[in-house]
Amino acid sequence: MSRRVVISFILIGLVAFLLMGCAKKAIIEGGEEGEQAEVMVPEGEAGIDEDQIEASLQTKTYPGIEGEVLESSMLQDINFGFDRYDLTPTAREILTKNAEFIIKFPEAKIQIEGHCDERGTAEYNLALGERRSMSAKRYLISLGVPAHRLATISYGEEMPLDPRSNEGAWSKNRRAHFVILSR
Repeated sequence: MSRRVVISFILIGLVAFLLMGCAKKAIIEGGEEGEQAEVMVPEGEAGIDEDQIEASLQTKTYPGIEGEVLESSMLQDINFGFDRYDLTPTAREILTKNAEFIIKFPEAKIQIEGHCDERGTAEYNLALGERRSMSAKRYLISLGVPAHRLATISYGEEMPLDPRSNEGAWSKNRRAHFVILSR
């Protein structure tokens, strides 16, 4: 390897090392109104300890996923408005807390599931569920969560949280849900 290449690698490594200790700061564009939010997620000082993480984990079996997955009460769902996939201020707060958990639990691979209520065609709801999961993923990445640790899937209307047919049930079903695929 040439001396120039070695020096380049050293400089890149040094810059990466210096950036790792800094808090992630992101300006997030959101909604149709174009509002912005500034978010800080400190690395390594997330306020969540390993014992809390372990205590929060529950093993589950999911249809369509081979083996077991883990759910954590520390990873909260976010909800969406009817026919919407933009993030509300409440959803952003929840995602910021989820990012703290994910950053503190670096070996975990997270799957973000997009869900819809029963209204609309199956095809439309699958596409809307995908937009919802991708919206959550983009925001988590902007908070410093590595993209390679996040996977998305859409279940559309196929896995309702509440099977009833009323506004209360529909609002629960319009969500992004988070599961841990590996740790």
